[in-house]
Amino acid sequence: MPDTPEPHVSVTLAEIARIAGVGRAAVSNWRRRHSSFPRPVGGTDTSPQFSLSQVEEWLRAQGKLGGDGGARERLWPRFEALGDRELMGLAIAAVGARAGGAGGPAGPAASGPVHLPVDVELSGAQEQAVEQAVRLAEQDGVAETFGFLLGRWLGTHVRQITTTPEPLAALMAELAELVGGGPGGERSGGGPWTVLDPACGVGGLLTAAVHRWGASGELRLSGQDHDPVLVDLAAARLALTPVPEPEAGRAGGARRGRKGAAAPGRPRTTELRLADSLREDGPAFRGEADVVLCNPPFNERDWGHAELATDPRWVYGHPPRTEPELAWVQHALACLRPGGTAVLLLPPAVASRRAGRRIRAALLRAGALRAVVALPPGAAPPHGVALHLWVLRSPAAPAAAGTDLLFVDAAQNQPGRTAGAPAPAGSGTAGTTPGPAGKATLDWAVLSATVLTAVRAHCAPDAERGAAAGPAGLPGTKAVPVIELLDEQVDLTPARQVPVAAPVAGPGLGESWSRFDGVLDELRAAAAGLSPLSLSREAGENPASQGPATVGELARAGALTVHAGQSPADGVVRDAASAAVDGAVPYLTVQNLLLGGAPAGRVSHADAAKGRETGSLTVTEPTDVVVIGSSRVFNAWVDTGGPTVLGPQIHALRADPSVLDPWFLAGCLRAPANARQAGTHASATSRIDVRRLQIPRLPLAEQRRYGEVFRRLASFEDLLREARGLGTELARGLSDGLAAGRLATENRGSGNN
Repeated sequence: MPDTPEPHVSVTLAEIARIAGVGRAAVSNWRRRHSSFPRPVGGTDTSPQFSLSQVEEWLRAQGKLGGDGGARERLWPRFEALGDRELMGLAIAAVGARAGGAGGPAGPAASGPVHLPVDVELSGAQEQAVEQAVRLAEQDGVAETFGFLLGRWLGTHVRQITTTPEPLAALMAELAELVGGGPGGERSGGGPWTVLDPACGVGGLLTAAVHRWGASGELRLSGQDHDPVLVDLAAARLALTPVPEPEAGRAGGARRGRKGAAAPGRPRTTELRLADSLREDGPAFRGEADVVLCNPPFNERDWGHAELATDPRWVYGHPPRTEPELAWVQHALACLRPGGTAVLLLPPAVASRRAGRRIRAALLRAGALRAVVALPPGAAPPHGVALHLWVLRSPAAPAAAGTDLLFVDAAQNQPGRTAGAPAPAGSGTAGTTPGPAGKATLDWAVLSATVLTAVRAHCAPDAERGAAAGPAGLPGTKAVPVIELLDEQVDLTPARQVPVAAPVAGPGLGESWSRFDGVLDELRAAAAGLSPLSLSREAGENPASQGPATVGELARAGALTVHAGQSPADGVVRDAASAAVDGAVPYLTVQNLLLGGAPAGRVSHADAAKGRETGSLTVTEPTDVVVIGSSRVFNAWVDTGGPTVLGPQIHALRADPSVLDPWFLAGCLRAPANARQAGTHASATSRIDVRRLQIPRLPLAEQRRYGEVFRRLASFEDLLREARGLGTELARGLSDGLAAGRLATENRGSGNN
């Protein structure tokens, strides 16, 4: 085969910054200061493209080439240059297969060569990218290199490929074991513990199954998908997923433990195939799976309604054309052995659409549907929708219709908005707003504990759970007799079945009023300190003032320095639930502020220190003034709770304390009039040019006098927000209680009428 010329690979300024391990601002400075910096080879003036080979040569000559992370960053553009989603994905799968079969220094090799379900011939460009990745994997580790490439590929095609977040996949696996028992429990027949995902995608749910049951004995993983790229990626991913070590003192190792190499006593087989599970599924999996975990495609109208009209899987009724999700539900049940368990992630409309009411009723009568869990928005894509988990069990014997169905409204137990940075002006209500960043705002530890506690109590024998310990005693949960659900609608939406938990009802009412009264007392005291203040009729009447100065002018004079926020490299930011690191530093983004919440991401202390040293992260210091450069959430405050890692469009102003008082600086900068004159006004959502913001020129002593007032004003605003939040909580809780007819005979302050 003749040598294939190396394809042209271009990179952006942001990619150059990641390769060098610095911020984008540093790369822009290199372009201005070094005439030898490579010239653009494409792109536009605002988004130029540079030759990767020229950039590597220049960085190497300047001694600026990044370390291990830079090697991976240099590798990714070679895959991105392949252009097509399918070409990139197949090449990444080939990396996992070839490097996994050869092993590496950072982990054990897969047990023998890794065979991909879809055998394709790679092009010359693909082969070159794969060879470079395999060489890097020999140095950096197979799992690390493959994981980096897979993560980048998924991030690039996030709108085309739906994945199940790792915490949700782990929750689904644990739910299946809780309802149906684990490998060590009683089940009919022998053989390996079999887990099936009929819409496996890149294998996220099957990976969770390995983590859950990989150490418990012989495990058989089965998966299908109609996309050849996803099937190959899933095969490579599972081959590189290590079997966890069993926890000490736990028989059978049924729980997750430490990850380690595959041991001969814990064999694992993986069977993945390219197929449309609804149309092409044969009898191979039917009636054999112990567990089915599935995140099926939503709202697919062309799923085979007509051609599958007489399919034997439709035990509970032929799914209407508009109910493809109910076809997946029945397919999952058909694949289970008697007593097996299935957990499916479904859109909320499946629980209430009129077209599916007969199938829902049949599932209830047979006792196949055991629980419906409503997740809060942001738990999984699409992030703006509150998806449902359906927990099903294949009936081992005909069930009586008098059993009950568990409903869990997990959104009721999600923590509300927490106090972080001061809320931006005009941020609206304190509640969170669904959006693309909703995933980051979830507390997965609370969410998982809520769901598992409710299901565990519901699954316990009647003699053990009792009224106090059962679901009836848990907020956001309710067990409803099946007979009460078999009406005209058969509506299985948890929000319509579970009473809203009123935090101010019953014994908590007095406590909530006490907290509210306490905040009002503090608010009155703060108002008493501010009300005597008087303002001059005209601006600039202060004889000590020398006129306004812009932030840019102050920076040029050395009175302060401006540090722009940056986008961290991949893998640096973790969500709060997984970043259980001592000293983890919050990562604040504009999106967090748009959602009305505190920083949700976390950066380890070591990464923050390294980023501060190299300039790749913007980390605040005590008394830094944080300024938001977006007009929608414009604000400024003194970061007394720092350090904080700042994202794009957020700036840290570091003032010289001998020249500027930070509280005076923050108070002047956040004035609404200041934002109007410094806005770009290029669109409806203008940006704020931080360097054009103005503050009056005052002596330091006068600044401190103003700064103390600004400090008290900031405290007053915090108390106002807290009072509004508590008042809203009280009003809503009381409204729910009154609407439910829970008004007691004796009421606080009501007197005798």
